[in-house]
Amino acid sequence: MRAIVIGVSGLTGRAIADDLLAAGWEVTGTGRDPGRVPPPLLEAGMRFVRADRNDPDEVAASLRDGADVVVDCVCYTAGQARQLLEHRTAFGSAVVLSSKAVYVDDRGRNSNSPEPPHFPEPVREDQAVLPPDFSGDHRTREGYGANKVAAEQTLLDSGIPVSILRPSRIHGAGGARPREWFVLRRLLDGRRRLPLAHHGRTGNHPTAAVNLARLVLACAEHPGRRILNAADPGSPTAGEIVEAIARAAHLPVELVGLADDAPDHLGWTPWATWPPYFLDMTAAHQLGYRPRGSYAETVAESVQHLLHLDESARTRLDDDEYFRDRFDYAVDDVALALAGEPDREGHETT
Repeated sequence: MRAIVIGVSGLTGRAIADDLLAAGWEVTGTGRDPGRVPPPLLEAGMRFVRADRNDPDEVAASLRDGADVVVDCVCYTAGQARQLLEHRTAFGSAVVLSSKAVYVDDRGRNSNSPEPPHFPEPVREDQAVLPPDFSGDHRTREGYGANKVAAEQTLLDSGIPVSILRPSRIHGAGGARPREWFVLRRLLDGRRRLPLAHHGRTGNHPTAAVNLARLVLACAEHPGRRILNAADPGSPTAGEIVEAIARAAHLPVELVGLADDAPDHLGWTPWATWPPYFLDMTAAHQLGYRPRGSYAETVAESVQHLLHLDESARTRLDDDEYFRDRFDYAVDDVALALAGEPDREGHETT
């Protein structure tokens, strides 16, 4: 069985190629930079083809030899979906990564709205989605999810056997913006008490890249036309996630829960969505999806990777737009004071 993984150099592509190789598939991976391909994939027998996803000729060349399944990790727009469909005779089925950012609640709010969506229970695949945006302008908060919807519709309307996967907050070793750094940096700086909004009961479903890879493998082995959520087992809250990161780092942590009426900016974490936002994984399990493990069981590799970063790499993370100003511990101290936690000398602050 032959597979082509488009975008193999990224976090998800690497994990998917690794799982397919381990299952005995012959794998070709594509990407723009051969220097970013992990050597273990090449040592395991993966063939690499340099191809820019935005160059039609290079995409055509990468698909020339055909495959039983094509896994597209970097399809963001309807135009890119149509580009893949131009070569539909070259592959038997497709697996394409989308995002939970497509879902909207009954007021039209989605993951990238100024106000988070409110879902009373884990979201199923038949939940309403954003109106499609066929413009191709996906590099904005407003355009990302809507362009993903357009790509999904284009693929599904084609009639080919395609599995659309909707992951959430992907994590794994080597990710460009590892959310775990928000917690780990604090622990490394000696911050032992971490304030958490809503008593740590907030949540935004994480997806381990290795779990996503397992679902891709299930879809490749059972081709069909479907949409599936892709997330870690269970419903890990922010409090449980912080504790898992601390355990993986072998560092102590004390969670300090803030009241539900505390100011929104206090006790923030990357999983501070309230009400919690989780995905229903029933359909994936019915297909035969068997995850590698829970968030707590899969995050250790990411944490160890971060612990071994040199200071320049840590500084780059600190300066990244996502983390910038997130390490202002004065905000944490205000939150701890609000919760009545003792200060460094052991005196009550309220």
